[in-house]
Amino acid sequence: MTPRRFGRSGYLVGAVCLAIIAVMLAPLVMSVFASVKPTAEAAATPPTYVPHGISIDSYERLWSYQEGLPVYLWNSLATALLTIAFTLLLTVPAAYSLARFPVPGKEVIFVVLLLALIVPYQAMLTPMFLMFADIGLTNSLFGLAILHTAIQLPFSLYILRNSFGAVPRELEEAAIVDGASSWQALVRVFVPSSVPSIVTVALFAFIMSWNEFLGALVMMSKGSKFTLPLVLAASRTETSLGGTDWGMLQAGVTISVVPCVLVYLLLQRYYVSGLMSGATK
Repeated sequence: MTPRRFGRSGYLVGAVCLAIIAVMLAPLVMSVFASVKPTAEAAATPPTYVPHGISIDSYERLWSYQEGLPVYLWNSLATALLTIAFTLLLTVPAAYSLARFPVPGKEVIFVVLLLALIVPYQAMLTPMFLMFADIGLTNSLFGLAILHTAIQLPFSLYILRNSFGAVPRELEEAAIVDGASSWQALVRVFVPSSVPSIVTVALFAFIMSWNEFLGALVMMSKGSKFTLPLVLAASRTETSLGGTDWGMLQAGVTISVVPCVLVYLLLQRYYVSGLMSGATK
């Protein structure tokens, strides 16, 4: 391939990438613009794409909406952190066992666990709600985190099992020769060697829990326990005539996107390498 032809191909790839970026960012930019419009302009028909004036009225209304925005942000954050903790506590030992121990029929067990990926989690909501109601876990961030963990487990187990399986056996054997137990080998060898995959699992668990709506809608009936997605859905009909308060809604969308973007940008290096971990031998 000549340098001239390579240069043209590079420009073409760059143009396609810029077009994809523009398409992906356009909704986010429009949401940010709509969130800083004055109330009248945010509800105007036809809509204006670039605000004629800047106002934070939408954010002020959202801040004091019902129980207050800090309550809903805390509920979402606490649920997401609990989901991460439960997911890692369950999948790290399970993935280690399936990757390294001679468990009878472990491949069948692994496939059966992965079959949960093809079952829509919406199908599990009714039995889980009835079970949680019997043991008092409805209207509980703890119970909601358990539900989110159940949704996240199969994918997390798949990622970590492949990652642990790719760790060189020489490292494990060296730890055992030095007197390490299986638990010590996991903590001192496998976990440090699989940090990118563990971070990837934590990132997916956070984003899933932060954005999940239907499970929270089924499990929560007290306003003080609502997560941010539930409040955004409720805020759609908060104008005096029963219409949609577009400014406040878009302010909520903007605030809900910020943590996900920040977490992804901060952990992007681990995220990319974590998805590739175990893909090749």
